[in-house]
Amino acid sequence: MNGDDVIAIYESISLLTDQMLGAAHAADWELLATLENQCGQHIANLRICEENIALTQVQRDRKVVFITKILEDDRDIRNLTEPGLRKLSALIQSNHTERKLLNTYGIGS
Repeated sequence: MNGDDVIAIYESISLLTDQMLGAAHAADWELLATLENQCGQHIANLRICEENIALTQVQRDRKVVFITKILEDDRDIRNLTEPGLRKLSALIQSNHTERKLLNTYGIGS
């Protein structure tokens, strides 16, 4: 593995985060989860490979471009998903509280 291979992994991650953003816009949560898993696999590979590889200045510059885009996509994905996650969390908490009340007062048993 060499510097070009490392940059190719960053590019793959960037493409995946772009697809993840598209899935989030489309509210396709299954696709988003699948792409997120693929992205995680690439990141795990990157951590192993990048340790022992020195990048040229050109490669470092490309790496910065990819990382910037990946972080922007991540921010946009979070902005799209967090409101739904907060609603889901509130619903789960509400159901948990309701169950505790029913169990405490013996209703529905």
